[in-house]
Amino acid sequence: MARILVGTCGWTDRALVASGWYPPGRRDPEGRLRHYAGQFPVVEADSPYYALPSARTTRLWADRTPAGFRFDVKAFSLLTGHPTRPAALPADLRGHPRDEGLRQEVWDRYAEAVDPLRGSGRLGTLLFQYPPALTPGPEAEAFVRTARERARDWPFAVEFRDPAWWRSARTTAFLRDLDATAVAVDTARGLPGSLPPTAQVTTSRLAVVRFHGRSPLWGTGTKEDRFRHAYTAAELTEWLPRVRTLAEQAEEVHVLFNNCCADSAVRAARTMSELLASHLPHQLRAPSAGQPPRPAGRAAEAGPGRSG
Repeated sequence: MARILVGTCGWTDRALVASGWYPPGRRDPEGRLRHYAGQFPVVEADSPYYALPSARTTRLWADRTPAGFRFDVKAFSLLTGHPTRPAALPADLRGHPRDEGLRQEVWDRYAEAVDPLRGSGRLGTLLFQYPPALTPGPEAEAFVRTARERARDWPFAVEFRDPAWWRSARTTAFLRDLDATAVAVDTARGLPGSLPPTAQVTTSRLAVVRFHGRSPLWGTGTKEDRFRHAYTAAELTEWLPRVRTLAEQAEEVHVLFNNCCADSAVRAARTMSELLASHLPHQLRAPSAGQPPRPAGRAAEAGPGRSG
């Protein structure tokens, strides 16, 4: 069975910093990451969604975390078809047409910046979260396939925000063909934009679950409206059979909490860790220090807002 790594969707959120979760003396950028990595073995880096990171930044991330720690890195907004402010682009690209040529150039810079994580064995996956406006169909599949071809040597995970993707078995087959991880999600149930708790393994390398909270305002309002939720042990226990199934089919499972108000995410991550320790004790562990990373991607050569 897989290793199951539990963490949160970010470690720098203003609400988390203000909550007092970081102890005195650990509230600067280096101290926060070192403290977080002492509590959890995986984290999602969401800042690259808003602006292209630098290789210097990701080298620091690698240097400040132990061997075997994992970063799941969100794709830059332009790469997933989200609205992208001109100011978020590098200055020399701001006048360029929003076409595939621009996406290729942005991808090249993004990949160069994230490569220190891959080289250090700390990259879990790239996370391509697609907007609700990307509805299933041939054009959308072509858009995702083009992104996958650019990232052909990288681990690649997909989260669809239009629930229609999961009303068809075609989606699972499509992601398997791409060697892309299908991201399972937990959201409020019964709302127009609610996502089903579908947990499918589409690549044996990795499975990912993101817990967005169960706010009745999911899909509307401010970030705080959409993600405000304190998970109960009973709500998390519902997921244990699904996580077990994922762990039986994948080499690694990442369980990430995105209910980002105050310290709700870290508290939920700790509760889930305790539940898994009781039910799947042999799987809840970080990768061994010094363990060589598996080559990433399907061509593995022997190779201050928040999006949510």
